[in-house]
Amino acid sequence: MNDKKVILQSILGQGILPLFYWESPSVCLAVMRTLYKAGVRAVEYTNRGVAALDNFSMLKKVLATEAPDLYLGIGTVKSADEARAFIAAGADFIVSPIVNPEVAEVASEAGLLWVPGCMTPSEIYMAQRHKAALIKIFPANILGPEFVSSIRDLFQDQLFIPTGGVEIDENNIRAWVKAGVCAVGLGSKLISKDVLKNENYDLLYENTLKALKIAREVIKENNKG
Repeated sequence: MNDKKVILQSILGQGILPLFYWESPSVCLAVMRTLYKAGVRAVEYTNRGVAALDNFSMLKKVLATEAPDLYLGIGTVKSADEARAFIAAGADFIVSPIVNPEVAEVASEAGLLWVPGCMTPSEIYMAQRHKAALIKIFPANILGPEFVSSIRDLFQDQLFIPTGGVEIDENNIRAWVKAGVCAVGLGSKLISKDVLKNENYDLLYENTLKALKIAREVIKENNKG
């Protein structure tokens, strides 16, 4: 089983966590290959459709040979049963939109990094009580960087990653990092419907390179300050 700290450092090191779901297995694999080619080593595949488990299982099998140093996590996990099913399929980490202590327990038993979604201080506190090393600020577009700035002093040693509406834009990412996040989750702003429907992998490759560059530079700059 993969070490939680190694996977966490992989996410922090790239500064972004791409996430997506799509029904077509071939498109999912092409997206993963494109992200990997651009330098991504940790990806969240989301449990948002009927094909999620089958697609995830296929991706794990193919990428074990093609991209052995890629960590593939599963997102939108809301129940212990879902967590168990994807852990059996080889999930490297678990991401949730909510704080479910049962999911935390399943992830802990499997030795996996668990990243719950929170939007209130009470939820953050509950997530910490269940040993969440990284907490997802969700939905980020509703809460905004100001929310993180406001609660930062309450949870000084906690690592945060915003997901939902984060832009591939230097000013936007800088605002989040300055507020106190350690990386940003990028879903439809990176892996858009246009990319998925039209199989526009050149655009995805270019935008992934851009996102990685911006995030790493902004985080490095912030750490110096």
